[in-house]
Amino acid sequence: MDLSNLKPAEGSIKSKKRTGRGQGSGRGGTSTRGHKGAQSRSGYSRKPGFEGGQMPLYRRVPKGGFKNINRKEYRGINIDALQKLSEERSITVFNLDVLIDNGLAQKKDLIKILGRGELSSKIEVTAHAFSDSALKAIETHGGVATKI
Repeated sequence: MDLSNLKPAEGSIKSKKRTGRGQGSGRGGTSTRGHKGAQSRSGYSRKPGFEGGQMPLYRRVPKGGFKNINRKEYRGINIDALQKLSEERSITVFNLDVLIDNGLAQKKDLIKILGRGELSSKIEVTAHAFSDSALKAIETHGGVATKI
């Protein structure tokens, strides 16, 4: 086998329908478009979701809910993640830059400290919001929680 005798598999290549090439072709006249109507005209295109006049799916399915445009979306960071960082890298002051540098948040995130896990060291945390359990855990170990 070499490049000079490569061929596609038998039956894998089909020639396309050549419409509008005279009556003898069997596809002349209306060129498989039928008689009259929008679909027979050039330049016709049906709307996305059009189902031939049947009530389209996007109108049949009931709608529900809404999206609150004033919602604040916080990135939650649990205390156990801060404790782990504190042990591994001996960090005691956690501000936005530290959290971003260690991959816990991104630059535009609003950060909320959550209370899952145990805290065993004194830490200082600066964030946009704190849960009650996180505040309690930080302050019982003598730490400081500062809201931005």
